[in-house]
Amino acid sequence: MEEVQFKRAELEDKDIISHYFAHHTSRSCERTFANVYLWSRQYPVKWAIVENALVFKSEDEEHLAFAYPAGEPSDVKKALEVLMEYSKVHGAPFQMYNLTPDNFAQLEEWYPGRFQIEYNRDSADYVYESEKLATLSGKKLHGKRNHINKFKALYGDRWSYEAITKDNVEKCFQMALKWRDQNGCEDDPEKRGEICVTMNALRLFEELELKGGILKIDGEVVAFTIGEPVCSDTFVVHIEKAFADVEGAYPMINQQFVEHECMDYPYVNREEDTGAEGLRKAKLSYRPVFMVEKGDVTEITPA
Repeated sequence: MEEVQFKRAELEDKDIISHYFAHHTSRSCERTFANVYLWSRQYPVKWAIVENALVFKSEDEEHLAFAYPAGEPSDVKKALEVLMEYSKVHGAPFQMYNLTPDNFAQLEEWYPGRFQIEYNRDSADYVYESEKLATLSGKKLHGKRNHINKFKALYGDRWSYEAITKDNVEKCFQMALKWRDQNGCEDDPEKRGEICVTMNALRLFEELELKGGILKIDGEVVAFTIGEPVCSDTFVVHIEKAFADVEGAYPMINQQFVEHECMDYPYVNREEDTGAEGLRKAKLSYRPVFMVEKGDVTEITPA
């Protein structure tokens, strides 16, 4: 059997990868071409079409694992067989990552009792009702409404919101450079990777067909957000940056962006918290309507 050839995602791969994601949908934040392309510059993730299914492989010196294939069920099952053989040939146990409960249920149906899944709370995506994020209605979000009202009272007619376009994206780039300097990104590999992704998202904003929003005070950018639809009912927010010394900038860009760019979608996915305590507290405080659970799969009883 010919060895599967995996490759890093490039811009010319956008149509084929997006085609598979569009026809085999998921609310998981990873399942967009922009996410794949931007983060494959930071992590060793490559892709291939295997048995007419889209497959991602994550591999370094110590580790080999696959994402759940995107395709018709019969093709997915055939692809899994190829990936099991690929792992065996490479002397590695067969492992998968970021599987949702639906993915695992399908796996269990095909291979009863053969695999186990360990869900990783740090990887679970937070999903909210768009209307709630836009209106912040109800007792539980009362504190968030206060932040917005305080911001509006503080800045009066000095603040404004606008969508990101090719004419103003450079101003976001300049703001991101300042944000990088203020947040010690050069000394922290994780922050450095994140700001690289942010810069590339801005640089390739049109090519990746992203949507974005800007919050300005006195005509200067103090916050911006970038995202895109992940499926027909869910919009995913990939990036959100605000100056920490501008009180209320984060809640305000969050609320304004959803109000102006996301209302065609019932749900907004604001991605995971990566186990960061402050981020978890902040994301929970907006009252997610559900989480997209994701887990790692290993074999209990190899065939």
